[in-house]
Amino acid sequence: MNEYLLSVLLGIVEGLTEFLPVSSTAHLRIAEQLMHVPLSSGYWKMYSIVIQLGAILVLPIYFRSHIAKLISTFPEGQKKDCTVLTHPLSLVLTAFVVTAIPSFLLTKVIGKNLESLYVMGVSLLIGGIVMWVIDAMKAPWEKAGPAPGSPIHTWKMDDIHGGQAIWIGACQILSAVFPGTSRSMSTIAAGQLMGMSRAAALEFSFFLSIPTMTVATLYTLFKSLSGKDENPIGVAEITSHQWVILAIGFVVSFIVAYGAVAWFMAWVRKRGFAPFAMYRIVIGIAVLAWAAGMIGR
Repeated sequence: MNEYLLSVLLGIVEGLTEFLPVSSTAHLRIAEQLMHVPLSSGYWKMYSIVIQLGAILVLPIYFRSHIAKLISTFPEGQKKDCTVLTHPLSLVLTAFVVTAIPSFLLTKVIGKNLESLYVMGVSLLIGGIVMWVIDAMKAPWEKAGPAPGSPIHTWKMDDIHGGQAIWIGACQILSAVFPGTSRSMSTIAAGQLMGMSRAAALEFSFFLSIPTMTVATLYTLFKSLSGKDENPIGVAEITSHQWVILAIGFVVSFIVAYGAVAWFMAWVRKRGFAPFAMYRIVIGIAVLAWAAGMIGR
């Protein structure tokens, strides 16, 4: 396949799946295998990191006005009822730390699971079932809106409390250890279980992904560039042609991810997560069949 076309296709896959609760890691790995991308190559490993950075860049741009408002009201908050520890920005960082420390300690386990189609298939399948059940339980209350006795008591991300942030950060660890779980799926479902509305859980998930994905991606890039990885990246060896391929993937990933985030925010407020759960279940079964040799590889 022409490498320019390959870069466009992989950029689309990354951009579409990075923020949807379907696991970008699993989709990108599957796409790379189907398109015979040489994953043993340090260059293509760098490519995967670069296009992910393209998707990550979407969030601070898309949410720039909300981020600016949170910064301007720090630490007392918009309602003047927050402290340095309870402000939404502080709680995003709290959730990030809860995720980051165990994930760093489990780096070797994470690396092994990234190569396992079985782990990805099972994670996609189980995650889909969990998401479907949780969303179905909350759906009637979402339609009813704020009301006495409702199990949903956090309708806006800015009203999140410390217990919710810690719980969401802890659940996010699952997505790091078990690729295919999906970072957004684990954080959204965790938020819903802790009384957050779909919209509030989704927005907090997006905000949490900014430090989580940025640090994780840059750490992976640093390891590869410094030669501390199995497939080190030699930047000096990259040709002008390869730089163009990197640029194409980065730009395509950014554009597609921006559209996906805007669409997803609007979709969730009206329709919920059931279609994504069903998709995960179907893909999970397909991946397990593929891994077992029931589908041609």
